[in-house]
Amino acid sequence: MKEIRVLVVDDQTVVREGLVSILSFQSDIKVVGQANDGLEALAIMKQEKPDVILLDLVMPKLDGFDSIPRFRDCSPDSKILILTGYADTERVFRAIKAGAAGYLLKDTTWEQLMQAIRDVARGQPYMDPSIAMKVIQELNTTPVPAKINHALVLTERETQTLRLIAKGYSNQEIAQALFVNERTIAKYVSNILNKLQLANRTQVALYAVKEGLDKE
Repeated sequence: MKEIRVLVVDDQTVVREGLVSILSFQSDIKVVGQANDGLEALAIMKQEKPDVILLDLVMPKLDGFDSIPRFRDCSPDSKILILTGYADTERVFRAIKAGAAGYLLKDTTWEQLMQAIRDVARGQPYMDPSIAMKVIQELNTTPVPAKINHALVLTERETQTLRLIAKGYSNQEIAQALFVNERTIAKYVSNILNKLQLANRTQVALYAVKEGLDKE
């Protein structure tokens, strides 16, 4: 198998350097660069065109979600493997829809990480086993919501909340973004569930991503 060229993107220095160190011991993997955020990664990608980008989601300047489409434009053949501490299905669905080829948690084993890198390099998708089970369960239990136009039934604040849920924000993060308290956001979420006839927050996120609200 040809050498797999990897770019490591993570704002935590200890994590990033640890990944670079362990990858350097693999005979079929070569680290061609490391970056603190998406902007640094783009500059490296233009020169190196890596086979696999090992990408964190939460970073300064340009985070993982916003980086994915720009990476794909810069180097369409590069495969993106998410490595994050977030296991919620909202983020998983959003990352995969954006174009990630794989999704791993940071508590994964080194063996799983190496397998994931090799799989996505060959064009095969890879998902952390615990994440895969959650996604399957959610898909199997999520009913198809009624065809309701959110623009007609939601208030402006509820629509803003819906967009931020689509971007993977927690209630606390939404409250900070909209300058209100967290209880108010919980009320908005409850209203969204009732008005759109959805059962839970994950269904809200799936609806929002399907409607393209994560791009607005």
